[in-house]
Amino acid sequence: MEGGSYSNLPIRRVAVVTGGNKGIGLEVCRQLAAAGVTVVLTARDETRGTEAVEKLKGMGLSNVVFHQLEITDNSSIARLADFLNKLFGKLDILVNNASIGGMEYNPEIDSNNEQFDGMDMQQRFEWMNKQGQQTYDAAKNGVQTNYYGATHVIRALLPLLLSSPDGRIVNVSSDFGLLRYVNNEDLKKELDNVDNLTEEWLDELLDKFLKDFKAGMLEAHGWPTMFAAYKMAKVAMNAYTRILARRHPSLRINCAHPGYVKTDMTMNSGFLTTEKGGRNIVTVVLQPDGGPTGAFFDEGREASFA
Repeated sequence: MEGGSYSNLPIRRVAVVTGGNKGIGLEVCRQLAAAGVTVVLTARDETRGTEAVEKLKGMGLSNVVFHQLEITDNSSIARLADFLNKLFGKLDILVNNASIGGMEYNPEIDSNNEQFDGMDMQQRFEWMNKQGQQTYDAAKNGVQTNYYGATHVIRALLPLLLSSPDGRIVNVSSDFGLLRYVNNEDLKKELDNVDNLTEEWLDELLDKFLKDFKAGMLEAHGWPTMFAAYKMAKVAMNAYTRILARRHPSLRINCAHPGYVKTDMTMNSGFLTTEKGGRNIVTVVLQPDGGPTGAFFDEGREASFA
């Protein structure tokens, strides 16, 4: 059952966290709840989401409820928006955390921690890359989930965020979304020209990327070649964040890279714990009034989009 008992929920800041049942998302839920925020933990799978909420309640965090959310399903997004509107009439914080790798991996991969001893970051990335295949279907799904799924959630919940006296959006991004991974200099300049960026242009950009991916033309046209779909979805998400921040100056809208964290997505190859990765996101979420908007944060510190 979605949510549970709501009558005892205190009136306080309300946050939605997508992909909140495990990893960084679960840590963000835990830390926000511990800070006194009412948290709506969302996940695709109802059983796993409910179990995650019960786990947090077992830690004494009663201000967490579950609601099912599949970010690639507009009807699921609409149900969440209706739930939030009826129960709270506003939304103060949206953390877009749900994400996938955009590659096909063998589920039997051995990712024990000992094998990463002595590997630097680049070696760990190369190990991850060798474990998977960059198929077109996986790349398309990666773009649909990591970019379009997140943007559809934002659009649906925007009226509720604008109803808050201090609405905030944090898009969990990656340093893989930095412009340095785009090898086409003209494209890099266009992506960094925030005054001219539009959603329509980003749609065209991602469409061209997927067409070039299918045609085997990534390197020829200056796209990233390793973790290509994940990188381009995060590049687009960073750009979209800047568009939104310019359009809605009353909101605080930022991107946050949690660091290279040990999660299912990284096959436990990361350096940071989920607690530390979650803290790097929550630091951005709970930044003091008057902080930056339209910015990129790297492990809790403001950094360049380049």
